[in-house]
Amino acid sequence: MTSGDSNTIQNHAAFIWSVADLLRGDYKQSEYGKVILPFTVLRRLDCVLEPTKQAVLDRAAQLAGRNHNLDPILQKEAGEQFYNTSRFDFATLVAAPDDLADNLKHYVASFSASARDVLDKFDFTTQIDRLDRSKLLYLVMSKFAEVDLHPDKVSNLEMGYLYEELIRKFSELSNETAGEHFTPREVIRLMVNLLFIEDDHQLTKPGAIKTIYDGACGTGGMLSVAEDRLRELNPAASLEVYGQELNAETYAICRSDMMLKGQDATNIAYGNSFSEDGHPGLKVDYSIQNPPFGVEWKKVADAVKDEHNDRGLAGRFGAGLPRINDGSFLFLQNAISKMKPVAEGGSRVAIVFNGSPLFTGAAGSGESEIRRWIIENDWLEAVVALPDQLFYNTGISTYFWIVTNRKSPERRGKVQLVDARNCFVKMRKSLGEKRKQVSDAQMADIVRAYGQFTEVDGDAAADNGADAGAANGGPKPSVKVFPNEAFGFLRITVERPLRLRWEVTDEGVEALRADKKFAKLTEDDQNSIIADLGHSIGTHETDAALRDLTKTALKRADVDAKKPLVDAIVDAFAIRDPDADPVTDNKGNVQPDPDLRDNENVPLPTKSVTYEADVDARLQTIEYRSAIDDYMTAEVLPYVPDAWVDHDKTKVGYEIPLTRHFYTYTPPRQLDEIDAEIRQLEAEIQELLAEVTE
Repeated sequence: MTSGDSNTIQNHAAFIWSVADLLRGDYKQSEYGKVILPFTVLRRLDCVLEPTKQAVLDRAAQLAGRNHNLDPILQKEAGEQFYNTSRFDFATLVAAPDDLADNLKHYVASFSASARDVLDKFDFTTQIDRLDRSKLLYLVMSKFAEVDLHPDKVSNLEMGYLYEELIRKFSELSNETAGEHFTPREVIRLMVNLLFIEDDHQLTKPGAIKTIYDGACGTGGMLSVAEDRLRELNPAASLEVYGQELNAETYAICRSDMMLKGQDATNIAYGNSFSEDGHPGLKVDYSIQNPPFGVEWKKVADAVKDEHNDRGLAGRFGAGLPRINDGSFLFLQNAISKMKPVAEGGSRVAIVFNGSPLFTGAAGSGESEIRRWIIENDWLEAVVALPDQLFYNTGISTYFWIVTNRKSPERRGKVQLVDARNCFVKMRKSLGEKRKQVSDAQMADIVRAYGQFTEVDGDAAADNGADAGAANGGPKPSVKVFPNEAFGFLRITVERPLRLRWEVTDEGVEALRADKKFAKLTEDDQNSIIADLGHSIGTHETDAALRDLTKTALKRADVDAKKPLVDAIVDAFAIRDPDADPVTDNKGNVQPDPDLRDNENVPLPTKSVTYEADVDARLQTIEYRSAIDDYMTAEVLPYVPDAWVDHDKTKVGYEIPLTRHFYTYTPPRQLDEIDAEIRQLEAEIQELLAEVTE
């Protein structure tokens, strides 16, 4: 885009946004976009259809009353994907101010279904009535009628930039909700650069045609930036965009943006991506998403669970279901389902997450199983840690996940971690929670570090200038590369023997009276049994003697000696004793002590694996059993030699402890250094006090 084009866009945007001066007082600042955006769309459609308007009206009159599907006929007549069959246009609407509200509603209702759907989602009729009541409708219409948005004056590309500039202004005024629908542009550019980083040779081919999908597209910013980036790489390339959005207003903004750019707006679907997949069967080259963080999926739980249970891995959610209060992994699974097979070129996915998907969920949980599915299929290419306070509505740390089924040969079987948390500059003025941004130079550093795929200590690179190609002198990203299995572990259950002695004590009597089974007896029976047992105060190495005494006491009280009741009485007088012999069952098996039960995470064997839903057979292999045995020998048995592993409870888990891998230990300061500083501060305080008392 040339500087002249940029000036034209800025001038048009400033003129259109000046409508806000008319709205001030009757509308809140955050509501300006509800008027300005749909009127901009309407004015553009009006200008685009002007050359063919009479031809469309004539053709519609010819076909009136006939049983025809008019859409393809009138679209062809209009030369666009949309048309309007009303005799009104902006000029004639403004010329009749007394009937403006009714005429404008008729004009809007006369658009073809695709265009009308956009305006309906803006709730445009409500805005017409509100403007009419406020005596502002004619003023706003007149203002927009002055703007010439004809395609020969403003191209589709320029119109797209113009509309995005208006969206940006609207989002900045709506700080309280901006982050839900609007991702900062530098964040998107960085994502897109990482998404395309392996494909420059493909994207620069003459006539390249690629497809991209966003299952939580919001206002369409990610799709737009991806399109712009591809155009920079190859002006002759084409990017077909697909998306879906749940919020009606942001869906309308996105779809209208695509219409104004000349994209096929029908590729933007409305509805919940989980329960109403707007693009079933779609396979794309790229997917890019910034789904909402930590949003529960309870409303669509039935549909998601049905697909999980009925279709398994043939569906979208077969790998596992995350906890109900965070649907992040559902978005990623949906994106993965739209990856092209490797034989057809494969796909790349970039998605923004908070820290939760990295480690939330124990081994065997839905989240852990989803991570295992992704990593063991060798789809996780990299995780990039970003600075905090980058987004408009949250200051938390965020992470890019780059997922692909076509890794380059040197990346296969490995995962790259990039720590770019210190790569930011402070903003002079915050926007909501956004107080930091990634500069162009820092973005270049991150992309370069990602592309080089070599381990780098960012602090060292910044201190000694080791990175000669670095774009700036500030903090540099750190990089580490790990084999896939480094993120997996075996969650083992370590048992220790139950060691008990039996002794009738006052504490045992209190515990027995509190037992529900014993409490069902009459008070006289309870007292009789306890009195009999009281004569047997003493220590018993096994429960056999006490069990016999119990049965005798029950018989004397004329109470049926049922096993549950006998067990309850015996258990009440059991006392843990580390010096006692282990308790065994009838078959001589040592019984575990639940209070001493522990869990340990054992690193996976250094052996690459292929994903399989059921890991039972893998857990029985020599490699896995040996890994557990070696761990027990080195880490557990030297301290508790009577421990053993309950292999039936062993589970495979996966987590990505990124911050742990980049943690740098900082030793505390020496005591003499701290003492010297305290003495210096005391001396300064004494000097200040002396000055005050003089």
